[in-house]
Amino acid sequence: MLDEMLIYEILSVVEEIPEGQVATYGQIAKLIGRDKNARLVGKVLSMSQFYGQYPCHRVVNHCGRLVPGWHEQSFLLCQEGVVLKSNHHVDLRKYQWNC
Repeated sequence: MLDEMLIYEILSVVEEIPEGQVATYGQIAKLIGRDKNARLVGKVLSMSQFYGQYPCHRVVNHCGRLVPGWHEQSFLLCQEGVVLKSNHHVDLRKYQWNC
């Protein structure tokens, strides 16, 4: 069972990611003081629908790769002005949130 406070911390950071920008799982983990817990961030985000509406589509892996099998993610990012590279990755140099 995940700690409710931890879930709140992760989702609070995700809520702060500006429209048209992305953050990585590792970046979020670092922001909450858990540098080595990027996978934990991913686990929480996979269950985010149980906690409300959060812009989880703005979170990608350390290479900018989108979530495999979540086709809506690319659509939502494109609606916000994020242009994907030909390999369906986000250019982190251009779109990564500098918090």
